Amino acid sequence: MFIKALLALGVACAGVSAQDGEWPFDVTTLTAPDGSVTAKFVSLGATLTELWVKDRDGNPRDVVLGYDDNSKLLTDPNHPSFNPIIGRYANRIKNGTFSIPITKDAQPDGPNVYHIPTNGQPNALHGGKLGWDRRNWTVIDKSPTHVSYLHFDPADEGFPGNVTTIATHTVRKGGILESKLWANATEKTPIMTTQHVYWNLDAFQDNSSDILSHHLQVAANKVIEVDSNQVPTGGFINVTGTPLDFTQEQPINVKWNDTFDLCGPGCQGYDNCWIFTNATDRGARTSLWSDASGIRVDISSNQPATQVYTSYSLNIPRKAVHGGPDVNYTKWSAVAIEQQGYMDAINTPEWNVDQIHEPGKDFFWEVKYEFSTV
Repeated sequence: MFIKALLALGVACAGVSAQDGEWPFDVTTLTAPDGSVTAKFVSLGATLTELWVKDRDGNPRDVVLGYDDNSKLLTDPNHPSFNPIIGRYANRIKNGTFSIPITKDAQPDGPNVYHIPTNGQPNALHGGKLGWDRRNWTVIDKSPTHVSYLHFDPADEGFPGNVTTIATHTVRKGGILESKLWANATEKTPIMTTQHVYWNLDAFQDNSSDILSHHLQVAANKVIEVDSNQVPTGGFINVTGTPLDFTQEQPINVKWNDTFDLCGPGCQGYDNCWIFTNATDRGARTSLWSDASGIRVDISSNQPATQVYTSYSLNIPRKAVHGGPDVNYTKWSAVAIEQQGYMDAINTPEWNVDQIHEPGKDFFWEVKYEFSTV
């Protein structure tokens, strides 16, 4: 099954071995055959560090946040997950605790209960203190238009079982970036991944310092209801008539004064998990664009949900290309749009959402970003 996964991801089976000379912060540059997209990656976290696409005037702009010194992806304690693959379990795990089989509010000393280090108090966030975004992946295959990384997770951070995963990033003509990931496990374990890309489609040009005027559309009529600790209650909120309604395109700040506390106590903006209305739709279900640059990205995925985070907590020096380092990325500088499964479904059995994987039941995740101009 896993060999089939390698072939599906475009990795030659004979080539599954480490490339010589690859280090955590060695940069791999991919360029689409028509020059429409240039993407740069490092092995730490299989992380996207730069993404150059053309604005309406044909000028390239780097539309993702990050560091000039990529070693800070590992060493900066305030690293906000700039564009890596997130795992083994993305988003929050309530109290860093879950059980297999899953139960509601697993007891700390119950049978088959697992504990993940909490790093988003009181929860585990994005796989624990040392999730996949802070692990060195191995380059196993690459060309001018794609790179494939392998990561072996030996029951890190308290998760049960070992997981082997391969991620492939590919650029294509027509302004397309695709990312795919396949994982298998040695025993029953939760797996739920995402790619945590921070977007600013103006790239801090045109006197722009935030994404509040970016247009957003999400093909979802409900979001997951959360408590004061930003974990699911088990219920859903119908977005109709609320500031969460992006079923038709709206500027992100269209109901900005109504977003206080939506992303947590004292927080203004969004950090919410939208559930797509049509779970079988493989077309673009999330779109973002800017009137200033004219850059638009349409995002499609095989996942049933997307987390939208308007970066309330950012306070990191900008890349030089974004006007740094003497100027910081601050709150609302970017919007993260994370294609993923239902948040903390492993603690919400009433949803009947199965995120437990085991031998013979592999995990597959994919996303496509398609760029155009408006």
